[in-house]
Amino acid sequence: MNEDKILLGQAEDRIDQCLDRYMLTATGFLDTHQQSVLRQKFGKSPLACRIAFLGGYDDAQRRVMACLPDYMDGDAGMEDAQQQLFTVVRAEHSLKSAASKSGRALRHGDYLGAILGLGIKRDVVGDILVREDGADIIVMAEMADYIVENFGKAGRTYLSVSSVPLQDLLIPEQKVKLKNDTVASLRLDSLVASAFGLARSKAADAIRGGLVLVNHEEVLKIDRVLEEGDELVLRHHGKAVLEEIGGTTRKGRTAVVLKIFV
Repeated sequence: MNEDKILLGQAEDRIDQCLDRYMLTATGFLDTHQQSVLRQKFGKSPLACRIAFLGGYDDAQRRVMACLPDYMDGDAGMEDAQQQLFTVVRAEHSLKSAASKSGRALRHGDYLGAILGLGIKRDVVGDILVREDGADIIVMAEMADYIVENFGKAGRTYLSVSSVPLQDLLIPEQKVKLKNDTVASLRLDSLVASAFGLARSKAADAIRGGLVLVNHEEVLKIDRVLEEGDELVLRHHGKAVLEEIGGTTRKGRTAVVLKIFV
């Protein structure tokens, strides 16, 4: 795809800048497909600079590809890179606001639409962590002041907006449930069907359509065999982890435990 070629070219420019100027560089925020394209190209090849996919917190969906010079090594270097790259825009509203009175809480799309309405590009905005009284929005640090100065309303609700350091990010508690099931095999199509409640044929179609990621990379082969600890993402549906592989039943099926993020 032409878009993928452009993306690869932009990423190569960031790598060159890191090497030439001996400094931290990064792409804008990437969706899961874009991350997969860059992980497959640069994530496993030895390079003169360190490549990391960072989003501000461990479970971030939108991430940048960061290029770290060798003096930014170890976990401390990764943390320093995130502190340099990202700022949190905190939007808050009163529980007596229009959103609360109407009974319709502000959603992810309300915040994102309002910010993009300022003329902001999508790749400036990372994850939007919504809570009852507002949201924490991870943004590229260089755009934080502009957003804070101009972002005052989402939907019909007026907001109090400020910037806070990344270490003060409020991360909502992630709800999970365990699903005990048996599958015909440990093939990707079987496990996607089990995890997300799909017919196996629908799961296969989703895989072939590039909608499924295993450990952050798109996988198009329905017969990919998974292992314990592998993470599955089905776009627009959610995330699951193959938590445990058990024994074989009398009918030859394999017992599994899946951790489903809800």
